[in-house]
Amino acid sequence: MLASRIASFPALSIGAFCTRTGTALASLFMKPTRHDTIRKCPTWADCARKQDGEESAKTGVLFGISLSSVDPKAVQAIFEFFWPHALKAGWSDIYLGSPVPGLRHWASQNPDLPVAQYVRGERKGLPLDPQLRFYFKKGFRKIVAINDNYFPHEPSLNVGVLIVGKVPLSGLSFIWKRVPLPWLQRMKKLCSVCL
Repeated sequence: MLASRIASFPALSIGAFCTRTGTALASLFMKPTRHDTIRKCPTWADCARKQDGEESAKTGVLFGISLSSVDPKAVQAIFEFFWPHALKAGWSDIYLGSPVPGLRHWASQNPDLPVAQYVRGERKGLPLDPQLRFYFKKGFRKIVAINDNYFPHEPSLNVGVLIVGKVPLSGLSFIWKRVPLPWLQRMKKLCSVCL
């Protein structure tokens, strides 16, 4: 599956590696999609499945198939690397399917309350769930859907949350497409600050 993802969209397959050992520290795999297509998908498998016409999708919309990490700094490095490329290519929105690992514990304490109350719940302006909080801090702040049986994940009671984030500064895509990539790469810290 991993080889297939990379072969399908190599420019949207990114990794961060230890400079001393070469060990993979984080990876991000994405694919082009459309707003209406991704919002209709009831499961992660449906979201991740390659669909006809995606190779040529010029919608500015991506679905993040997976973001895996053993190091928060490696995730930051992936985003810093990707933002200039996203601006140059005209990508503006990225969807992710997130687990909500705190849900099982919360539901055991609040059996009569709807799942949406936990998913949309906040404390000090941040999501209650630790995974949603992590993504919120990375710029994925809009909850699009809460789906039962989204993917197997016991701590989340198999619930998945479709979230979307804006690529920082993408509203000026008409400019970024004309700017040389090396110049945009020098701006990567600014993109991170805009989150």
